[in-house]
Amino acid sequence: MPLHNVSLPLRLRARLIPDTHGHGWVPFYNLGYLVFPFLPIVLSLFGDPNRWPGPVPDMLGPTLLAMALFLPVYFAAYRVTGLRSLLCMLAMAGIGYALLPFNAFANAYTIYAIGFAAMLGGPVWVRLAWAAAILAGLLIEIVALHYPVFIFLITLIVSVAVFFGNHHFVESTRKRAELKLSHDEVRRLATVAERERIGRDLHDLLGHTLSLVALKSELAGKLLRRDPDAAHREIVEVSRVAREALAQVRAAVAGIRAAGIAAELVSAKLLLESDGIGFDATTAVRMVEHGLQDSGGLPASVETALALALREAVTNIQRHAHARAARVEFAIEAGEAVLRIVDDGRGGAISPGNGLSGMRERIEALGGRLRIDSRKGEGTRLEIRVPLANNAADLAIEEVRA
Repeated sequence: MPLHNVSLPLRLRARLIPDTHGHGWVPFYNLGYLVFPFLPIVLSLFGDPNRWPGPVPDMLGPTLLAMALFLPVYFAAYRVTGLRSLLCMLAMAGIGYALLPFNAFANAYTIYAIGFAAMLGGPVWVRLAWAAAILAGLLIEIVALHYPVFIFLITLIVSVAVFFGNHHFVESTRKRAELKLSHDEVRRLATVAERERIGRDLHDLLGHTLSLVALKSELAGKLLRRDPDAAHREIVEVSRVAREALAQVRAAVAGIRAAGIAAELVSAKLLLESDGIGFDATTAVRMVEHGLQDSGGLPASVETALALALREAVTNIQRHAHARAARVEFAIEAGEAVLRIVDDGRGGAISPGNGLSGMRERIEALGGRLRIDSRKGEGTRLEIRVPLANNAADLAIEEVRA
């Protein structure tokens, strides 16, 4: 989306923090740690400032200077990679070391440096080694300055939590990217396989049949003057072969349409189970096959709308529902194609976005209904009903064309 189409806060965020890794507003929330270096100054208003290492006025100038130096490095660290990312991390640690003689709470900058150490590239043991080196430098300086060791212990505890929190974020982002690639690859392979299957089916169905029709038509033309009765029999045979071919092509087209929902179910199973969400796919596949058999084949428009609705609903479950399990049901009930998608996620109010609005528009264009029941803490239930009678004309036209 162009920057001029978004609000000023979002434009400012995009300029400071790239959206490519999905950090959102978290980097700005993390700036709250900068409060800690000012705690001695704040607490001096309520107690004896002499208990802090150095007079409070001597802390304020270096503390403000450290912050002024830190902020450009902090925002740059989100935009660079490789060696420059490493240099940003070391600069943060250096700012903390330089401020520590003036302000015992300068360990906050050490925590920032270790947080970015977790986001460096390379093996995790290398990142842990950098974090350990930064902490070792802090411990040496604390001992040299005769500061209480509990300052280091507090820094150690918070740094470990921050390091592994950021490490988990990096690994989750990487796995989501790999999952998206594998998901897209499954769709691509399914499309390629379906095209190959269609080609084989059409070749097997029509190759022999059209050759037979051509031969019999040629024979009927030769027999037309010599033996009209034999020519008539050949023409009747051509008609019979053509009708059989039409029936076979109809069956093949029904199978092609059935693959729309079937492929989406396979893709949904991969997406959800890779993210740790249980998916009842066996029942869903069985019901799809049963439903398609009972209905004699779905109109392509209905098949497409239901497949796209299934894709959008499963994507929403994976991204937003925080669910542990999901279930998909498909059936033909009272002349309607019915698709139900249920999850046990957090539920609650749903803000209709472009995906949900597009789903509703596609369903309503076919005379169908979309119902969403989402209660907080009880998950979400989505039900789609599309009448088959209203779309039977489309199916008949497709069968004639086939």
